Parts: sequence; structure tokens; C-alpha cells
Amino acid sequence: MGKQHHFHHVGSYLRPQVLKAARQQVEKGEISQEELLHLQDDLVKDLVAKEVEVGLPLVSDGEFGRSWWHLDFLWHLEGFESYEQEDSYHFHGAKTRKTNVRLTGKVRENKNHPFYRDFAYLKSITPEGVVPKVTIPSPSLIVGRDHRSDLALDFYDTWQDFLDDLAQAYHDTIQHFYDLGARFVQLDDTTWAYLLHQLIQEADNPERLAELKQLAEDDVYVINKALSHLPEDLLLATHICRGNFKSTYLFEGAYDGIADYLGRLPYQVYYLEYDDARSGGFEPLAKIWNQRPDVTLVLGLITSKHPDLEDQDKVIERIDEASSYVPLENLALSTQCGFASTEEGNVLSEEDQWQKLLLIRDISQRVWENE
Repeated sequence: MGKQHHFHHVGSYLRPQVLKAARQQVEKGEISQEELLHLQDDLVKDLVAKEVEVGLPLVSDGEFGRSWWHLDFLWHLEGFESYEQEDSYHFHGAKTRKTNVRLTGKVRENKNHPFYRDFAYLKSITPEGVVPKVTIPSPSLIVGRDHRSDLALDFYDTWQDFLDDLAQAYHDTIQHFYDLGARFVQLDDTTWAYLLHQLIQEADNPERLAELKQLAEDDVYVINKALSHLPEDLLLATHICRGNFKSTYLFEGAYDGIADYLGRLPYQVYYLEYDDARSGGFEPLAKIWNQRPDVTLVLGLITSKHPDLEDQDKVIERIDEASSYVPLENLALSTQCGFASTEEGNVLSEEDQWQKLLLIRDISQRVWENE
């Protein structure tokens, strides 16, 4: 990965108010989609300039073209549609909108997926020596999650056929991003946090535990199949997230119960939440590293949920602790999540988010400057 890649950010940024207002204007028919995209492009260009200015070697478009970190991507795949479910997602102390996705037929790549256009623009404005990255949800967000695969057997003869088509749709989509010039694709994934939470909650229920373990195996299968036979110079990353909405969360639990599964996935980079006690200790890092010794484990020690800046020395102490399980050269530093997994955003200001990134940059320079 190189020295410069010890400084990371997960991907999303707070949406400027002017962008939020423009989206509402499109919904009301006051401006066109083309006018919105023109504004969005201008704002993404400004964002990338700021990302480069703070020294990020990997830049994103802030996910400015989407309302949700995952749903916008999923409902634009062939075989899915968006709909309003009966209830919202229950975060701690907050409720989301009720949007979800469901199957309408067999799953395929959408060759006209709007994310392709957004990435092509991002790449066109990314300066030489900086890598534009793609962030999309993992296919595990479909498998057994939030009723999104409930109708699979309405369209497929077997569950296996559904898993294979889902994997192929993702493979084709990622290859398409590669053909557009992407060399770093990140799959954001809350399913592993869901599983680690459920494995703890259902520890005394053998039948439910068996179901959860089968779900984990299905996820490993789909992810591995989706990411197989892709170009060798494509870096594949994942972000293991416990949920992020208006500075709240969904799941809690240490990585111990899922570390073996994570080590079986074909990622070169893992973004891992470690900003509070809900994440547990660093011992599970060794399980991932032992299975994948060339991996980069990005420690999300800096919270994106609140504006208070962490103490540099204490963060460095935690990095030192993690390096007792994994070599320091295999570690990196980032926020634990993005600043706006949904367009509502976390409870901090745009200035706060840049101060967080400058903090990560400064700590990274202190820790890895001699690497």
C-alpha cells in the first residue's frame, strides 16, 4: 500500500446545505435533474480539492450523488426496486426514513447505473498521484437482511441460483468500474456487525445460531465469488460498520465472533471501527492478519460522530497496543465511519470534519514517518 496510505478516510462527507436544498427542488419539479447534477459536480470538485489539500492519497466524491450509503446503489441494480416499508430502521435514539429495496426479478448489473457517471466525473477531476475510490454496499446487504431477499424464490428455482446471480451482478459492476478507471473499490458492510451482535444475543438459542452461521457462510460465498477473477491491480477494501445515522449506531460487540469469517474474504484493506468500547479489543486483528498477512487493517480510532478532537498521544498509545497483534506496517488510521452515511449527516460541522482529517494526518505522520 505504501507509506502514504496510512492516512485514510472511509468515504462520505457532510452534504452542503445547497445540495440538500437542490434535491428538494428536484422532487418539487422546481429544477431539473441536469441542473442538480451540474451543482453536484461543482460541489464534488470543491470537495476533492479539499481532500487533496489535507493530504489524502485516496479521495471520494463524498457520496454527494446519493441519499443513503447503500440503498441508492441497490435499487439501481436490475431486479430491484425501492419502496416504503412499514417502519424505519431503529438506531439508538433516532429513527431513519422508511425507504428499503426489494426484488422484482432476476438480479443483473445495470449497465446504465448512475454511479458509473458519478465515478467517471470523480476520476476526471482527480489529480495525478491521487487515487479516486469507489464506495458501494457489499452484496451481503441483500442476503438475509431487512427483507431484501425475501422474494428470492419467487424468481429463482433455488437459493443457490439467487446467490450466484447476485455475485455475478456485483462482479460485472465492479469490472465496469475498473473499465472506467477505478483501481480502488470499497464495499461497505454492516452485515458483519449485525452478525456479531446477533451471535451474542442468540448465544443460548442453538437453532438461531445455526441460521446465523449459515448466513455468514452465504455472505463469505457471495463476496468471494463476486470478487474473484478481477484484475490484479484492483485494490479491494471493505468497511465493517456498526451503523451510522445522525451520530447514532445500530449494533455493538467485539470482532471476536466474526474475525475468522473476515479473514476468509479477499480484501486487501479492512476499515474497522474502534472509536469506543463497543468495538472491543485488538486481539481479533491477529486472526485476520494470520489468514491474510499482506492486509492493511485501518483502525477507525477517530470518531466521525462528534466534533471533539481526540488526544493524539492517547490515539498513538492505542496504535501501539494494536501493533502488538499485527505489525505496525500493516496498520493505518482513519475515522471509524464516514461523516454522513445518509444525507442527514452526523452532528458536527463541515469545519469539524476537516479538523478530524487533519488530526488523522498529523497522527499518521508521527507514527509512520519512518516507515
